[in-house]
This record gives sequence, C-alpha cells and structure tokens, in this order.
Amino acid sequence: MLRKLMQTDDDTGMLIVRVFLGLVMFPHGAQKLLGWFGGGGFAATLQGMTSMGLPAVIVLLVMIAEFFGAIGLVTGFLGRVAAFGIFCVMVGAVLTVHLHNGFFMNWMGNQKGEGFEYHLLAIGMAVAVMVKGSGRLSVDRSMTPDRRIYR
Repeated sequence: MLRKLMQTDDDTGMLIVRVFLGLVMFPHGAQKLLGWFGGGGFAATLQGMTSMGLPAVIVLLVMIAEFFGAIGLVTGFLGRVAAFGIFCVMVGAVLTVHLHNGFFMNWMGNQKGEGFEYHLLAIGMAVAVMVKGSGRLSVDRSMTPDRRIYR
C-alpha cells in the first residue's frame, strides 16, 4: 500500500505542480499552526474556527493538512497523501465559507467575502498530484523500487 502511494515517475510537470502548491499552502498552515505571517497561531485558529461551528478535530486536521501537507508537497514525501489533505481542506473551505460568495475573488473590495476561484486551482493541482504522484526530485521518487520502469 505504501509503495503504491509513493510510486511516481520522473515527471518534471508534477515537480512544478507540487512545489508551487506546497509553497502557496505553507504560509496558510504556518499562520494557523505557528502564528507566522500575521496569523493567530494554534489557539486563536482553534478558537476562531470552532466558533464558526467546526469541530475541534476538524480544525486540527486542517492545520495539520495545510502545514505538514505543504512540507510533504515541497519535498515530495507522501505527495499523494499531502495532496489529499490539501484537497480536503480546499473542498471544505469552498463548502463552508466561500461558495455563497460566488466564483470570483474579492479583487475590488465590493463583495462580502472571497469567492472560490483560488480554491478550484488548488483542488485541480492537488488532484493532479493524487493521480500522477510527486514526480521528479521527490522523496517518493527516490524510494520508488524500480525507477527504470518509467523511462
């Protein structure tokens, strides 16, 4: 099972997709978990998101998925698992917060909140990693048993 999760080819495109998705997600996870980049940190995130009606265990999973999932994507370690976590967070964000704001982000400041266009991009990138794996220069690739089969 673990072998199947880590199996990937030498795809440069997947390297690009996973690294950029990880780089975009990392600050969000660091805001929530550590309070970096102007975030509130663990306690404030837990309080804020549970006050929105989310169970504490879900909030904890969101923080883990965004922070450690981003690290997993950048390094290519268990990329499919990391991408699945990001996928779940983005789908949850759309369904619980952003769907009623429409498609577009709030570029002009004339909406009540942000739309879900950013989330769709992240979902698409996460699905690509879930399907294809971590690709080139990944821990997953370095641990693929017979790397010759993909050349």
